[in-house]
Amino acid sequence: MFKTIFEKSQSLQHAYSLPKSTDLFQAFLPPKEYLRKQSLDLPEVSEIDLTRHFSNLAKRNAGIDTHFYPLGSCTMKLNPRINEWCANLPGFTRTHPLAPDDTVQGNLKIINDFIELLCQLCGMEGGSLVPNAGAQGELTGIQMIAAYHQHRGDSERNEILIPDNAHGTNAATAAMAGFKIIPIKSNAQGDLDIDELKKLVSSKTAGLMLTNPNTLGLFSEVILEIAEIVHEAGGLLYYDGANLNSILNIVRPGEMGFDVMHINLHKTFSTPHGGGGPGAGPVLCKKNLISFLPIPKIYKDGKVYRTQWNDSKSVGQVASYWGNFGIIVRAFLYAKLHGFYGMRRIAEVAVLNANYLKTQLAPYFTVPFPQICMHEFVVQANKDLDKGVRALDIAKRLLDYGVYAPTIYFPIIIQECMLIEPTESESKQTLDDFVGIIKHIFKEIKDDPEKIKQAPYFQVVSRLDEVRAIKQPILKHISK
Repeated sequence: MFKTIFEKSQSLQHAYSLPKSTDLFQAFLPPKEYLRKQSLDLPEVSEIDLTRHFSNLAKRNAGIDTHFYPLGSCTMKLNPRINEWCANLPGFTRTHPLAPDDTVQGNLKIINDFIELLCQLCGMEGGSLVPNAGAQGELTGIQMIAAYHQHRGDSERNEILIPDNAHGTNAATAAMAGFKIIPIKSNAQGDLDIDELKKLVSSKTAGLMLTNPNTLGLFSEVILEIAEIVHEAGGLLYYDGANLNSILNIVRPGEMGFDVMHINLHKTFSTPHGGGGPGAGPVLCKKNLISFLPIPKIYKDGKVYRTQWNDSKSVGQVASYWGNFGIIVRAFLYAKLHGFYGMRRIAEVAVLNANYLKTQLAPYFTVPFPQICMHEFVVQANKDLDKGVRALDIAKRLLDYGVYAPTIYFPIIIQECMLIEPTESESKQTLDDFVGIIKHIFKEIKDDPEKIKQAPYFQVVSRLDEVRAIKQPILKHISK
């Protein structure tokens, strides 16, 4: 059994070596009244034991570097190592965010050039790289919409329209920004219901949040009509950029009628997915919203880049300094190395892979939307409900075959939903191997459904009580 670091603790073991005399450190110690009166109950391990512990933990992780990872609605694709090398160059890692502008012109130029590149790619006219995550960029964009209406004296607009197939963050973002959420139903084709939109849009509508393609992996054929309806009512369109990977340099959100958007750099521009970080969520907008972008802003003074820290119309500072600059460097290099042609090929191959996989999986699942999909698609694992086998069971069994499970039960409007996204990184051989695993799992369901319901068998832990884990989590080590 794998022991915790606390269970490996041995008295007087240390993973460091410091001089015995404390005289060297006296100048750096805080006043005595701020010092802890009792020592922390931390594990005591040697350096080699500590190294082995975390190395063995790393081997148990599932990630894009170790497994096929078809996680729908969250593009998990190759993170090129050249980007990691570049972001760690001393000129990037050893500069201070408060350094005078004249001493960091290269860094400011990267920020400026990346904003311009993203605007060109997305059909927008201004932007900011400051937000530290997609969710923070999303909140920033909605705050910009609120500021826009407030500046116009249109304070009665307190509603945000959100489709029922939207990402979960959309409703949370609108609520955090102080708006009332008005859900809009999808039609039988998986698109936003135009008739419902016409009923719900009003003089109270501040904006509509959606992504195109939506979370069902479908591109809206009525997006221009949607934009016209919202704009005629005086509202703005917000683009959730989570699914941008499927339309890179093919169609631009700004040309669809969107006024403001965010981008998840860890999805489309292949920066690392962290456990809550690192992240970056650039926000882009049309000309009428540029004044409301967060600070700091960059402007060009002749041939020199300058920092602007004050703007009366700005929504203010949403993150420290320039945001997560190391992530910005990674994404900028990814975009520059591919170029606009290469980014279009990324989208084309992502869409091709998704449609190939959807066709291959159709015999085993119910396919609620048979039309051509974009980068991801939904299937329903509802053919064996009479045997008690659900999407969760199939997902758990996939782990035993070395495949990270796709998203399940989202979007929530689809029964026994599995949302699958292969990305452009995967080869046909990998996709065929995945189809073979699915085929084998469905044979197991036919022969012995109870076996599937107890999976996984070859992981560190078996089937967990996930409801209890959510409601009664154990967040600290309990000494025996």
